[in-house]
Amino acid sequence: MLLVPFRPMSSKVLRGLLLPAVLLLSGCQTVLMSPSGDLAVQQRDIILISLVLMLLIVVPVIGLTLFFAWRYRASNQKATYKPDWDHSTVLELLIWSAPLLIIIALGALTWVSTHKLDPFRPLERISHGREIPAGVKPLEVDVVALDWKWLFIYPEQGIATVNELAAPVDRPIQFKITASTVMNSFFIPSLAGQIYAMPGMETKLHAVINKAGTYEGISANYSGAGFSGMHFKFLGLSEGEFEQWVAKAKDGGALTRESYLQLEKPSENEPVRRYASVVPDLYPAIVNLCVAPGTPCMHETMAKDAARAGKPAGEHDMSHMEHMEH
Repeated sequence: MLLVPFRPMSSKVLRGLLLPAVLLLSGCQTVLMSPSGDLAVQQRDIILISLVLMLLIVVPVIGLTLFFAWRYRASNQKATYKPDWDHSTVLELLIWSAPLLIIIALGALTWVSTHKLDPFRPLERISHGREIPAGVKPLEVDVVALDWKWLFIYPEQGIATVNELAAPVDRPIQFKITASTVMNSFFIPSLAGQIYAMPGMETKLHAVINKAGTYEGISANYSGAGFSGMHFKFLGLSEGEFEQWVAKAKDGGALTRESYLQLEKPSENEPVRRYASVVPDLYPAIVNLCVAPGTPCMHETMAKDAARAGKPAGEHDMSHMEHMEH
């Protein structure tokens, strides 16, 4: 066997190998670990708590593995040699009870957080130690995932925007989310976790932003050729700045059913657009896939099918009918 003498790397070679890794890591962002919305902060805390609980097992196992390898190495003549040893009640209790307790703790954490942070559940606080002030009404925003852009409708303000979203700091937001054609995912990492958007269905998200700033919003579910450009800016503004932003949107055109059908057509890397007005009941029509003239709405079709079967329409369908009537 040919033995090659070991030669340590020179500092220049080592720096040359580490430099690409450093450059790659310099582009990493830790937005998930330093979010600006209370819901995202609570989700981050769950990740950290789960990590710590798992490390309570991982770290001792790694440490004991290294200890046993060193303590009972072949060259250590002082180590006790017991070839017939095969059982220890104390050791068995430690091996099985510790992981069991960790699993119970993780299960309890998952159960509580799943209900507490349900995206359909209205917020109970603005941030840690700060309750929602009495009389504060959530800002309603209807979100529509299009190919390949985002449409945001503000029912209270009567405006709509494309690829730009804004909300006042410390004011609860109620998102209603749907899609026009394919399944997508609405995700603002600094605000909250991702929520899927599906055609013919509506999902919800309650969240709040606690710091002013400009945040990145993305699509977190691949949806075709224009997926890479399907992102938007989320603006956390003061109340005064938000009113100015709404007034700026009032300078745009009108979002009618005809203009929506044009907007719905696939397009890539769309610039920000603003609409000064929105035709009534546009969002319910989008959810029920009946924006185009002459197209039957899903809730009407399901109500007729239920009537033929002699069964009452579901609560979800009736809620859409009530929304459409108003």
